[in-house]
Amino acid sequence: MAEDFARAVEDGLKLGKRIYMGKDRAVQPPKPLPLMERSMHFYLPSAPMVYAVISDPRIVDNPDIPSYQPHVHGRLDPPALIPLQMNGVNLDVDCYGDSAFVQVSGMWRVHCVMRSRSCDCRIAVPMGDEGSILGVEIDLPTKSYSTELIGVEESNGIQNIARPEDGQFLKPHIFTLTIPKIDGGTYISMKLHWSQKLSYNDGKFTLTVPFNFPEFVTPAIRQIPKKERIQLNVNSGIASGIVYQAVSHPFQESKRNGGHIGLLYEANVMTWSHTDLSFSYGVSSGNIFGGALLQSPSLYDIDQRDMFCICLFPGSQQGKKVFRKEVIFVVDISSSMRGRSLESTKNAINTALSKLSPEDSFNIIAFSDETFLYCTSMVLASEESIENASEWMSKEHSEGNGTNMLTPLQKAVEMLSSTPGSIPMVFLVTDGTVEDERKICEWMDKRMKNGGSLCPRIHTLGIGKFCNHHFLRMLAMLSRGEYGAACDLDTIDSQMQKLFSKGLSTVLANITIDAFDDHEQIEVYSSCIPDLSSESPLTICGRCQGSFPDTLKAKGILGDLSHVIIDLKIEKAMNISLDKISARQQIDLLTAQAWFSENKQLEEKVAKLSLRTCNISEYTRMILLEKGKIERDTDTTEARKKLGVL
Repeated sequence: MAEDFARAVEDGLKLGKRIYMGKDRAVQPPKPLPLMERSMHFYLPSAPMVYAVISDPRIVDNPDIPSYQPHVHGRLDPPALIPLQMNGVNLDVDCYGDSAFVQVSGMWRVHCVMRSRSCDCRIAVPMGDEGSILGVEIDLPTKSYSTELIGVEESNGIQNIARPEDGQFLKPHIFTLTIPKIDGGTYISMKLHWSQKLSYNDGKFTLTVPFNFPEFVTPAIRQIPKKERIQLNVNSGIASGIVYQAVSHPFQESKRNGGHIGLLYEANVMTWSHTDLSFSYGVSSGNIFGGALLQSPSLYDIDQRDMFCICLFPGSQQGKKVFRKEVIFVVDISSSMRGRSLESTKNAINTALSKLSPEDSFNIIAFSDETFLYCTSMVLASEESIENASEWMSKEHSEGNGTNMLTPLQKAVEMLSSTPGSIPMVFLVTDGTVEDERKICEWMDKRMKNGGSLCPRIHTLGIGKFCNHHFLRMLAMLSRGEYGAACDLDTIDSQMQKLFSKGLSTVLANITIDAFDDHEQIEVYSSCIPDLSSESPLTICGRCQGSFPDTLKAKGILGDLSHVIIDLKIEKAMNISLDKISARQQIDLLTAQAWFSENKQLEEKVAKLSLRTCNISEYTRMILLEKGKIERDTDTTEARKKLGVL
């Protein structure tokens, strides 16, 4: 799909050369790219973009200065995509802890279609780390559109919606949506909303927002004013004081108050921003620390219990003893993994093995119909054993068509059952589904309840769209592990490295919160609290009926196997919507639990939360509606009442 999109943009740029822009050009026409730069990635959007969808090349012309193009025969199938010129852009970002909420407001013009004709226009929204689209608003001179989330069943009863194929993901981080029939020369005013995560490394948060516009979206006419503006607001939550260390644009501080800071950049420019928005700020501390934020629900919240959000930060780990690690990589080698998926997995495992200390131990289990062990027991991570393991992985093992996952997992957990003084972990990598997935989760749940002080953590990575990501998330959740997904082949290596790095850098295990033990009125969204890694802070969200405890303590096991108690400071959340921050995490966790328990009430709960917070879920769908022309039949209205949104 992404390759087809890129080829359509390449065709559109060639087609756009037909357009005469006059003598007073502010920029030169796009220069032909060297062959080495003509890759698919160049033509994919690196900032919010809008494209004219051209099936009939005869309509391509300057709407202001007709150039009387020579007659062109035939139609384009698939259509070409001509990038529209942008006349203004504002970027507003609100950061709360490790979450960012982004709004891009811009104006584009259909500069490439004659006034007497019209075309569809396609929006492309690239998002940052773990991006989630929240909504699109479109204003035209004669009409306007906006996206809305509806229940999957309800979508059959609504008229005037965009076709299902018009709203989709080119890649996991690029959302596209099509606006029907816009006249040539029309100005399109648009607001795009999404959420994403900030990365974390060595006590420093880093925000990266795609904001790198290609030169060909700059209006060619010199007299058109071009102003870009970026407003960045940061609320560090429980961390006091912000020291920002790197910025991509020449910001000026507009406000500062403790853990709150506002930065503003605005300028008249000749060409639009050629760099992504990047911003880093530090929250480092010598020791593990944390706190809790409390907030009452809004009047529109269907759940009137108080919300809480607990955050633990790893602090600086320099000079501190780390956990000795016992690691088993369980890798799917069935026929569907053959090729790039399996090669990327092998490379990532080799990199992970190189990060182990000599006192750590490891093993590798490959599986399809059969199970293959690198060694019958755990092996110390010496240079020789790592080299031997790499050679073993490079050998051809019989690749069956089936996927027997339970047997290798049981072998791995059994092998790790007698590893005192270390943190045992399993990394499961698969691209398939199996029939006994719930049985595997039930087995893991019993194992955790009956296990010792440090039960094996199962970190899971799902490759592609066809594996059951709900199962993999649930399996990781039950074992205090981490879950990762690589839905695109280009992201396999990076997502695998991220998962391995996070799992191998545990600094606090077996975390408990004292108030949760005897407080029946507290609901925690995750059934098991995962370990704290030096690679990222840990966020625990939930709801509380009645008064929240006055004091809060977190307990856990450090790398030297000593026990630690951390006092958590409790504060009222100010200028932060905890519901907004926790929505994506809550939807993902509850969806996995709904799959595992086959609980319809949980599914309805997820659907209601999705509709209220504008986060797409398994049970909702995003559609494009023309404002003022929403028609619903009686059955659809009743369905919405049942969901609690009418």
